Amino acid sequence: MSRPMLEEEPNRSTANERMADSLSTTPRRVAAPESTPASRRDASLVRHGVRRTLFNMAFPMLAGTFAMTAYNLTDTWFVSRLGTLPLAAMGFTFPVVMLLTFVSRGIGTGVTALVSHAIGRHAHDEAARVVTHGIVLIMAVSLVMSVAGYLSIDFLFARSGADALTRPLVGEYMRTWYIGAVFMSLPVLGNGILISTGDSRGASLFMILGTILNAILDPIMIFGYFGVPAMGIRGAALATVIAQGVSTAWLILLLRRKHRLLVFRREGVGAYVVTAGRILRLGIPSVLSMILMPVSASVIMRLLSHFGSAAVAAAGAAGRIEMFAFVVPMALGISLTPFVSQNYGAGRMARIREAFGIGTRFALVYGAGIACLFFLGARWLAGLFSADPEVVASLVAYIRIISFGYGMMEVHRYCGFVLTGLHRPIQSALLNAIRIIVLLIPLSCVGAYLYGVRGVFLGRLVTDITVGFIGLAWVSRSTAGESARAE
Repeated sequence: MSRPMLEEEPNRSTANERMADSLSTTPRRVAAPESTPASRRDASLVRHGVRRTLFNMAFPMLAGTFAMTAYNLTDTWFVSRLGTLPLAAMGFTFPVVMLLTFVSRGIGTGVTALVSHAIGRHAHDEAARVVTHGIVLIMAVSLVMSVAGYLSIDFLFARSGADALTRPLVGEYMRTWYIGAVFMSLPVLGNGILISTGDSRGASLFMILGTILNAILDPIMIFGYFGVPAMGIRGAALATVIAQGVSTAWLILLLRRKHRLLVFRREGVGAYVVTAGRILRLGIPSVLSMILMPVSASVIMRLLSHFGSAAVAAAGAAGRIEMFAFVVPMALGISLTPFVSQNYGAGRMARIREAFGIGTRFALVYGAGIACLFFLGARWLAGLFSADPEVVASLVAYIRIISFGYGMMEVHRYCGFVLTGLHRPIQSALLNAIRIIVLLIPLSCVGAYLYGVRGVFLGRLVTDITVGFIGLAWVSRSTAGESARAE
C-alpha cells in the first residue's frame, strides 16, 4: 500500500489513489499542500456526519441524473405520438444506446479515478494529461463502435427480433444516431471529470442545457415546425445529436478555459498508449459489468418480440419510465463510491457500514413508495405513451408487476457501488453477472414459456428481489472482513 503523499494529511489516501498508484509507472511527486475545492470536499467525506455528507453529495448530482434520464423519456414520449411501430423501433434501439453509454461510463470511471488522484496530489499537469488522453480514447472508441454499428444495423436488429416493418424505422433512427455517437459519449465522460474537480454545478448545468434543447428540438424535427420538414423517428435522433453536440461544446469550454484540464501537446503515441492502459485497467471491470445490462435487455426484447410489437413497445416505454423513477436513488448511489473510497483509505469502516445502512433503508422506503404510486397510476402512465389497447395492457402489467422489486434492485446497485469503493470492482462485476446471467435471463425464459408476457415480467421481479438479498450478504461479509483486518 502506498504511503500518503502529504505529511500534513497522513490518513487521506483514498482507494482510487492507491489503485492509480499501483498502475502508474512514474514516481510520485511531492507537492506543497494547498486548499482546493476538491481537497475540502474530500476532507468532509471523512470528518462530517455520514447522513449529512451523503445527502449533501447526492443533491448536486440529482439535476445531472435527471437530465440524462429526461433525454430518453422525452424522445420516447414524442416518438409514441407517431404510433406503435415507431415506439417499438425505439425499444429495439435502447440496448444499443445503453451499450455505448455504459462503455463511456466505464471508461469515465477510470478517467475520474486518475484525475481525482492527480488533483488530490495537486499535480495539475498530470490531471490535464489524463483528461486530454481520456477524451482522445473515448473518441477513438466511439468511432470504432459507430462504424461497426452503422455497417451492421440490418444484421444486428434482424437478430434482435425486429420484423420487416420495424427494421426500416430502426435503421432511420440508428444511422443518424451513429453519425453523432461521439457527442453521446463525451458528456458522460465529462460529467465525472467535472464532479471530480468539485464543479458539480457546472456538471449539472451543461447536462440540463442539452436536456432542454432536446425537448425543444424533438417536436420541431419529428413533426415539422418553423419550416423544418417532418422527419419522424429520424428527427428524434437528429434532435438528440444536436443537443448533445451543444453540450459537448460547452463541456470542452469548461475543461479548457475554466479548469485548464484540456491541453494538447506534442506527445508521441506511446504517451497516449500508457495513459489509455492506466484508464482501461481501472475502467474495464466497470465496462464489463455494465455491458451485461444491454445484452440482457436485448435478450428480453427478443423474448418479447415473439408476442408482437405491442409487447416490445410497452417494454421500451417502461424502460424509460423506470429510468425516471431511479433518478433520485441513483443520485445517492453515485455518492456511495467516493464516500466509501475516502473512508476506506482512512480506515473508517464503521462509517462505511453506517452509510450502507442508510442507503439500504432509503432504497427500500423509496422503492416501496414508487411501487405504490406506479401500481395506482399504471394506467395513466401507460396512456401517456400509447393509445393502442395492446400496448397499454402490456405496459400496465409491466409497471404493476416489476415495480415491487425496485427497492431490492436499488439495494443491489448500492452493493455494487460499495464493493467498487472497497477497491473490489471485480466483485461488483461478478454480482451484476449473477443478476443477469444466472437469474434474469433464465428466469425470464422460463416465465415466458409458462406465463407468456407476464411471465417475463415475473422473472424480472424474482430476479431483483433475490439479487438484492445476495448483495446484502456479500457486502456485509466484505465489510466485516475489512473491519477485522483493520482491528
